[in-house]
Amino acid sequence: MVCALCSAVCIGAASVLQAVAARATPPGTGSGVDVALMLRVLRQWRYLVGLALDAVGFALQIVALLTIPIYAVEATQAGSLAVTAVIAAPVLKVRLRASEWTAVTVVCAGLAMIGLSVGAEGDSEGPPALPYALLGTAFAVLLAGAVAGRLPGRARALVLGFGAGTGFGVVSVSVRLIDDLAPSALAANPAVYALLLAGGTAFLLLTSAFQRGSVTTATAGMVVGETIGPAVVGVVWLGDRTREGLAVPAAVGFAVAVAGALALARFGEAAADAVPDGTSPAPSRGD
Repeated sequence: MVCALCSAVCIGAASVLQAVAARATPPGTGSGVDVALMLRVLRQWRYLVGLALDAVGFALQIVALLTIPIYAVEATQAGSLAVTAVIAAPVLKVRLRASEWTAVTVVCAGLAMIGLSVGAEGDSEGPPALPYALLGTAFAVLLAGAVAGRLPGRARALVLGFGAGTGFGVVSVSVRLIDDLAPSALAANPAVYALLLAGGTAFLLLTSAFQRGSVTTATAGMVVGETIGPAVVGVVWLGDRTREGLAVPAAVGFAVAVAGALALARFGEAAADAVPDGTSPAPSRGD
């Protein structure tokens, strides 16, 4: 749980840096899967520092996924928005309303409830078809992202965000299905390909969401996509459980943490008004 919380801190800080870099990058094609946009944004040092923090956060997330249930890890990742909000307030001069400070408190309370009730990760490998289902989901996210950029306004932002969240969710579940790191075993495991495809696609979609459209809507979609589905998979097929007699507090804590994160969704674009001097943010029809 400590690793999951530290991962959330890294990812929350990275979001601020990546939002600044994405908004300062000229727009690309109308597709949500815009590789050229990713190449341009990689020239921004802030985005590179954000990626480094994401890498540290992902490593900590893997440790957490191999130790505690998926629902606890994913609720904590959604809680990274609380970190982003707290960092944005002093660093980017973003004013937090009283309701948003309340949401930060709610997220912390929800995560505390999960931390007190979380059990060990499940020991089930799930049905044999699960790795292939993850790979199929990763391809579906890629296809959805390819057309989402051409949708109007909030529909575009919602699909991009939900697709990114679903991709990150596929990554989380795939980690649990990789139990043999021998090269031959990795090459034969469809969960490895699902992880790589879903992770890369999710980053592309999230970058597009930061760069254009209503990122508040996109972030809300991402929170839903990365929390609910993986939590269900973990409980139903992978055997994730709580400590004995604490299922209700865990469920309440999960719901409270996700609800608080949704209330802080606008901090997915915390840096929208903090573009560095000398650059111009791309125009956004959705905001």
